[in-house]
Amino acid sequence: MNNKIEEAKAILKQYYGYDSFRESQQKVLERLLNDKEHCLLLMPTGGGKSICYQVPSQIFEGGTLVISPLIALMQDQVDALRKKGIDATFINSTISKKDRESRLKDFVSGKYKLLYVTPERFRKPEFVEKIKSANISLFAVDEAHCVSEWGHDFRPDYSRLGEFREMIGYPLTIALTATATPEVQKDIIEKLHLDPVNVKTFHTGIQRPNLRLEAAEVFDEKEKFEAIKKILDKYSGPGIIYFSLIQTLNKFSEKLGDKGYKHVVYHGKLNPQQRKKIQRKFLGGEENLILATNAFGMGIDKPDIRFIIHAEVPSSIESYYQEIGRAGRDGKDSICQLIYNQEDLYTQMEFIKWANPDAEFYSRLYDTLKGNLTQVNSYGVDYLREQLSFKNKYDFRVETALGMLDRYGVTEGSIETKDLQVVSQMPDILEDDEYMKEKMMSDNKKLLSVVQYFRGEECRRVYVSEYFGFFDEKPCGNCDNCTINGIE
Repeated sequence: MNNKIEEAKAILKQYYGYDSFRESQQKVLERLLNDKEHCLLLMPTGGGKSICYQVPSQIFEGGTLVISPLIALMQDQVDALRKKGIDATFINSTISKKDRESRLKDFVSGKYKLLYVTPERFRKPEFVEKIKSANISLFAVDEAHCVSEWGHDFRPDYSRLGEFREMIGYPLTIALTATATPEVQKDIIEKLHLDPVNVKTFHTGIQRPNLRLEAAEVFDEKEKFEAIKKILDKYSGPGIIYFSLIQTLNKFSEKLGDKGYKHVVYHGKLNPQQRKKIQRKFLGGEENLILATNAFGMGIDKPDIRFIIHAEVPSSIESYYQEIGRAGRDGKDSICQLIYNQEDLYTQMEFIKWANPDAEFYSRLYDTLKGNLTQVNSYGVDYLREQLSFKNKYDFRVETALGMLDRYGVTEGSIETKDLQVVSQMPDILEDDEYMKEKMMSDNKKLLSVVQYFRGEECRRVYVSEYFGFFDEKPCGNCDNCTINGIE
C-alpha cells in the first residue's frame, strides 16, 4: 500500500483516535493523495466527509482552502479542529480587519494548513490579491449542492466557484455533499469548471439503518399537535421539530409550553447571539427539545438525537434527507416522522413561487433600482417590497431577486449597508421567461417527490435512494411501509 495512505492513517490515529478509515473514505484519499485527481463525494450527513479533506491537508505541501456556506458552521469546525491539535483558521466578517489580514498572511506563509472562508470572501480585492500568492494544494467545497441553481439550497456566490478556482490556478479539488441528484451532480462539476473525464464520483448510498422512517397524515392543527405529542411522550432523548413557517412554529411552541413540554425555539428572525446561545445549549445537553425552521442544523454534530419530526411538509427530498441525517449519529435507534397535511403543501407551493421571480418582476425591480436608488438605500427592503410585492409580508421575491442581481454583477454593495449601486445591464438569463418557468417547474417536481414519498407504499429508504440515483438499495425492514408489508 502507498506510503501516503499509511501516513494518512497515522494522522487519523494521532488527531482523531481511529485506527482505520471507512472503505469509502480510503478510496477518496487514494484518489487525492496517490492519483492527484478531483473527487465529488456524496456521503450521508454524519458519514465522515470532512475527514476526506482535513487529513490530506496535513500531508500536502501547500495549504487547503475550504469553502463553507455559513459563518457559524466554519467557526464550529475550526474550534473542533483546534481541540484536536490541528492548526486551522477562518476568515469572515465576524473578526476585525487586522485579524483577517493576519490570518491570511499566516495561511499564505504556511503557518496554517487549513483556511475556511465563505465564497463571498472572493468579492474582496485585497483577499483575492493575497490568496493568489498562496501555495494551495487542495480546494475543498463543502455543501457543494449550494453550487446548483437546480439544487435545494442554491447560494448565488457558490455558482462562481469555478471563477475562483481559475483565480488560484485550478488546484486539485474535492466537492462534498450529502444531497445531490444526478442532475445536480452534473451541475456541480460544470460550475466548478472541472472536466467530467477527470472527476471521480464516490457515493455511499443512504447507509443509516438505525433511522426508522415514518409518515402520518393529519387533517387539522389539533391532529398535528396530537401526532407531535405522541412522539414526545414515547421518546425521551434529544429531538428536533422542524417547521416551515415561523408563525406556525411560535403557535406550536405556545401549545407545547402550555402542556409542560420544556423546549427552545430557533429561527432566522432571532439575532445571531440568541441563535448561537440556543444552539450551544442544545448541543451541550442543557436543552433536549428544539423547535426550528431549516435555519437550524447545518453543521450540527450532536450524536444522540433520538427523533426528528417534520411538522410541516419539507420542500424537497434533498432537504428532508439532510435534516433527518442529524438523528442517530451514535448508531442507536432513532425515529424520523414526517407529518403530512394538505394545507402545508400549499404553503410550500407559495414558497416556490416566491423563490422564482419571473422575468417581468426582475425588470420592474431593475427599473425601480435605477429610478429610486436613493430611496431604496434610505428605506431598505421594506420600501422595495411595497413597490413590487403588494405588501405581502411572506413574499420574499425581492430578497431572491436582489441576490441574483448581485450574483450576475448587475449590482454592487447592499441595502443593509446603504451603498447599493447599479453597475451593469440585466443579463439575458434574468429576462428569459422560459428559463424562469423551467426553474419553477423543477422546484415543483421536487415538492411532488415529497408527496410521492408520503403516498408511496414501497420501502421509504429505497424511495430516497432511488431519488438520488442509487438503485441497489434493499428494503430496510425499518420503516412504516416495510412494517405494513411484513418486511423485517
